[in-house]
Amino acid sequence: MGKQLLRSATSVTANYRAACRARSKAEFIAKLSIVVEEADETLLWLEMINESAIAKVDDSLMKEAKELLFIMSASRKSAKGRENQ
Repeated sequence: MGKQLLRSATSVTANYRAACRARSKAEFIAKLSIVVEEADETLLWLEMINESAIAKVDDSLMKEAKELLFIMSASRKSAKGRENQ
């Protein structure tokens, strides 16, 4: 689980950086969609680690992971809305 958490968390960072360097709105939205998927997977692994009692995940870390997922989801939604205009 730890390795999966590491992979998904680092993927969030790498794909967010790629989104910031996107060459088009469509590419930005596509990369941001990957960020949302990976952020959600990261949250899943944190929850599983916590619930399985492998380790205690700090509540502030869980809160921040949820907030980042919400922010990225909202950003993607805004970008899609602007693309359709």
